Amino acid sequence: MSAKQSGRGPDLKKGIALRDLPEGAMMLGQVDSEEAILLHSGDSLYAVGALCPHYHAPLQMGFVAGNTLHCPLHHACFDLRTGEATRAPALDPIPCWRVERVGETVFVRERLPAPEARTSSLRRSPRVPASVVIVGGGAAGLAAANMLRRDGYAGPVTMLSADDSAPYDRPNLSKDFLTGTAPADWMPLRNPEYYAEQKIDLVLHARASSLDVQNRSVMLENGRRFDFGALLIATGAEPVHLEIPGADQAHVHYLRSFADSRAILAKAASARRAVVVGAGFIGLEVAGSLRARGIDVHLVGQESAPLERILGAEVGHFVQNLHESHGVRFHLDATVSRIDGRQVTLSDGVCLDADLVVLGVGVRPATSLAQKAGLAIDRGIAVDAFLETNVPDVFAAGDVARWPDRHSGRRIRVEHWVVAQRQGQAAARNILGYRVRFDAVPFFWSQHYDVAIHYVGHAESWDQTEIEGSLESRDCAVTYKSAGRTLAVATIGRDRQSLQAELALERMEPTRSA
Repeated sequence: MSAKQSGRGPDLKKGIALRDLPEGAMMLGQVDSEEAILLHSGDSLYAVGALCPHYHAPLQMGFVAGNTLHCPLHHACFDLRTGEATRAPALDPIPCWRVERVGETVFVRERLPAPEARTSSLRRSPRVPASVVIVGGGAAGLAAANMLRRDGYAGPVTMLSADDSAPYDRPNLSKDFLTGTAPADWMPLRNPEYYAEQKIDLVLHARASSLDVQNRSVMLENGRRFDFGALLIATGAEPVHLEIPGADQAHVHYLRSFADSRAILAKAASARRAVVVGAGFIGLEVAGSLRARGIDVHLVGQESAPLERILGAEVGHFVQNLHESHGVRFHLDATVSRIDGRQVTLSDGVCLDADLVVLGVGVRPATSLAQKAGLAIDRGIAVDAFLETNVPDVFAAGDVARWPDRHSGRRIRVEHWVVAQRQGQAAARNILGYRVRFDAVPFFWSQHYDVAIHYVGHAESWDQTEIEGSLESRDCAVTYKSAGRTLAVATIGRDRQSLQAELALERMEPTRSA
């Protein structure tokens, strides 16, 4: 017996013939007018929501490994048995229904309760700190606070954020928001009611001035003091400021915060010509967003090819050609010497007119608070495999943390949104005493017009590059190796292969020197 087909697939409650769902298959359908997918994995059958709660990617295009469903877009993970979001960037569960097999027919039955309601009262953490203070209001901080509550921690949780906005979707600052396709009300990661409901004390405009690890307290610039039983430092990174004449003018902007992006957006409304300084991901994404608004864009970079240090020259030239096809004009192997009003002078003597200048030449980890407190610093805050600093009960996560990466065999610090979220989740569990090693494979994505680049792994250097497929056709996988060992894989148009590469890297034997 098979259900009648509709525009969104069959009604899964009416039953599906098992022969129509072979092992390994996923079927898109509906349950009570809600889109769902029915999966056959091993000896088990599952029914879960069809869309990822992060960016609403179709989970039917994802990848199943064991009891985990991997989102094809930004690599969020979900437990097929409960719907729980087990790995960022998704923080919310997907719907989950009970599945029953009757003879050779599969029926989807009632909806199961949300995983928080089902499991939070059952979890008992090994350690319960009197309170948790999180310094930082970004990806790592929110993910940590969210995980503390999901794990059943009922003590006080305070987030001290120097920002003027509640945690928001930082990757979108240089992408859809700046392009104008994502309105401002899409940017917050949680609505205001969430913090009240979860009893998370979010304090904005709260810039920490000092940290007393011996007496376990954080002091703010305004004199307020917050005591903690456990502390998470998630201060992120700060833009590198160029020491050049004219960089302090009103039409010159950096991009790090929501306020920065709003200011650039306001200026872009009347700008005709822009100069973007920096040929990394932020600079390129800003250039693409401004071109989408019809602004004449010149991009200045000291590299010989964009992204050369991260993705190699061949991919860098592909990205350059892509942007040039959209009208961006490049000035490479060059820096900015000075900015005189609307005139930007480069190191090679070229002068460019600009109503708007965006400086995106990189960031530095915000370590001053930790350093003054006596925490170990190693081009970031040094943490162990559990994200704990050299001071007990003081943890660090996100762009500021430098941790021992078992995959590369060295200490690394990466500035990826998803990594920050996953570290926040791991740090929260370790604050509660679970002793969870952070060994996730780094992942990030970058959007350039209609081309998305997905990157898994971490390759600071490599001696071999293998390209499968075609860059020009926007269908390829680029593998970066050192001494025959795969370090990272970048893909274009191959989302499922990116997931498979991530899983393969996770399953690789660790490098001994880690």
